Amino acid sequence: MQVKLFDFDLPEDRIALRPADPRESARLLVVGEDFRDYCVKDLPSLLRPGDVLVVNDAKVIPAQLFGARRRGAAVARIEATLHKKVDAAQWRAFVRPAKKLAIGERIVFSGASEGAVCMAGEFWAQVKEKSEGEVLLGFNLSGPALDDAIMAFGHMPLPPYIAARRPEDARDVRDYQTVFAAKPGAVAAPTAGLHFTPDLLDAVRQAGASVEKVTLLVGAGTFLPVKAEDTRDHVMHAEWGEIDAACAARLNAARAAGGRIVAVGTTALRILESASDATGIKPFAGETAIFITPGYRFKAVDALMTNFHLPRSTLFMLVCAFSGIERMQAAYAHAIAAGYRFYSYGDACFLTRGG
Repeated sequence: MQVKLFDFDLPEDRIALRPADPRESARLLVVGEDFRDYCVKDLPSLLRPGDVLVVNDAKVIPAQLFGARRRGAAVARIEATLHKKVDAAQWRAFVRPAKKLAIGERIVFSGASEGAVCMAGEFWAQVKEKSEGEVLLGFNLSGPALDDAIMAFGHMPLPPYIAARRPEDARDVRDYQTVFAAKPGAVAAPTAGLHFTPDLLDAVRQAGASVEKVTLLVGAGTFLPVKAEDTRDHVMHAEWGEIDAACAARLNAARAAGGRIVAVGTTALRILESASDATGIKPFAGETAIFITPGYRFKAVDALMTNFHLPRSTLFMLVCAFSGIERMQAAYAHAIAAGYRFYSYGDACFLTRGG
């Protein structure tokens, strides 16, 4: 399909720079045959007894590192955003400016705060591979020592449309993490989950729905623009995910009993669909590069709660596949006219499957 079909105009003032406070006070657009304006706190009224909310328990790590490359007296400042762990000592990363780096060169990183220290001394990485802005970094530390250094030296990797408008600060350490966060390794938040609080989860359960946790370690590739003109030419970055056997069995049982699987976020939806076939949801542990565009036949998910996504993005393509291109274009036009806030810290919508 032509990527231009998924374009729309968004005023810059609709990009949310902070989350709603309290979180469940964010707006919620219910997209069905018509459009209804709710708040996230009203979500329990949209659920039925037996429904299952499926959330992503990925935990965001401070994956943005700042450092320097030296060539004699020449120093180049380098920004590296880790996006995929390769092994105990290596990560793939997006770097800027990539042209300042050559294979074999070393980046020495500086701390996220004045008190950041590396117990083993200097913290650095060598460029092992390089291609179009992405590099393979081999660190001088490995395993838990590397994890600790990233936590000490790293910055919260805010999405570029927020980072371009304000600096990261201490609030983001709390704000850019969901109440479900448990499995470290994500470098972007599963943002639909940012709307939830313990009180909202209690109300969901009182409505007769249950909550299940799956994992998809969201990578920075989620923010990459689709540069191809046709969706068939776009290559997705792989992300690691997991659904254990007990969770898969409970989800299949709930659906067999008439309950709906309600994915909280496109990341939960993508791992569920990756783990499913015509017979149901299977246990899954591995990488997925699933790319969902209109024409895809959904196997696992019946409803979707998700934030508002960027034009021409793979995530807007996904919601168009779920509810229909014309319906989603009209829904986004309604949201823009009604003053909804967009993107990671913005408002949400509740979608049911299109015809």
